[in-house]
Amino acid sequence: MVARLVEAGHEVRVLGRTDEQRRELGRLGAHAVGDVAEAGARADAVLVCVFTDDQVRQVCLDGPLLSAMPPGSTLAVHTTASPATIEAIAARAGDVGVVDAPVSGGPHDIAAGRLTLFVGGAAETVARVRPVLGCYGDPVLHVGPLGAGQKVKLVNNALFAGHLGLLAESIRLGERLGVPESTLLDALPHGSAASRVLDIVAARGSVASFVQVAGEFVGKDVAVARGIAAELGSDLGALDDVIDVVGPVLHAAKRV
Repeated sequence: MVARLVEAGHEVRVLGRTDEQRRELGRLGAHAVGDVAEAGARADAVLVCVFTDDQVRQVCLDGPLLSAMPPGSTLAVHTTASPATIEAIAARAGDVGVVDAPVSGGPHDIAAGRLTLFVGGAAETVARVRPVLGCYGDPVLHVGPLGAGQKVKLVNNALFAGHLGLLAESIRLGERLGVPESTLLDALPHGSAASRVLDIVAARGSVASFVQVAGEFVGKDVAVARGIAAELGSDLGALDDVIDVVGPVLHAAKRV
């Protein structure tokens, strides 16, 4: 993301927490800074890309970032987080515009400029930050008001995990019928059961291999989705059952 922003001609300041990170940022053409206030000062847009909802709160609510950002600038949160966290940030932001813009895709999508962004926020705020997001995102989908991006991403991730659970159970069915997983992963992408999840898992060679790489991320997002559904007095419905098929594997991957 940093490389694409620099290549597009933006002056990019990034918080680098180690000497190694700061050297790498310099090689990419960015300016490494030592704290979030320095990153936000004089910025037209600040992009927050951390791992958890708690980290979003630490960066945006527990520190000086918002007060350091100039009026009329925009804060975009790329982390998959709670809509309540986004609302709390917006309530504190004053004259700083806020959008939630969780992402779907991986490093190869970023490098190609085709990361999918689900963006929630006021139309004028989204329009103001869209040229920046478009440096690495395509499509940049404005899906509704503030918080809508997080809700769409959570549904996306619950469905992704559900697809993964269905695939794991289908592999087990094949094994009971005497068909190896490798054969199924070679054949099924060419049939009516083809899906994005099937393609991704087939590229890794097995469900277990994919979970080893991405299980922590998928498990984290499923936990967030379940938590938010519970806050709203609901659950994931039938998705809960199929996610639980692969759930123990996700938890094992996280412990590893």
